[in-house]
Amino acid sequence: MDAALLARVGEAVRRDAGLAALRAGFPGLHFSECSDDDVSPRYRPALTVDGYALYLVSGASGHCLEMSNDPAAATGLLIARLADDE
Repeated sequence: MDAALLARVGEAVRRDAGLAALRAGFPGLHFSECSDDDVSPRYRPALTVDGYALYLVSGASGHCLEMSNDPAAATGLLIARLADDE
């Protein structure tokens, strides 16, 4: 996944696009969502935008998805909502 594609997805997430809109707008990518609290601290976000951390996912074309820190291996993104600090 190159930086330009990641930036375009980040802009869509920032505009509060839901999973259906992301999947329609970026048909070659896999998208999942969760709370950032559910993500292991061994992974770092590829991008953070307005209340969301975007993590790289690889293996979307295989049997199992896995988190990745390698943009070259990424086939999708995990959109993790950041916890409010209130």
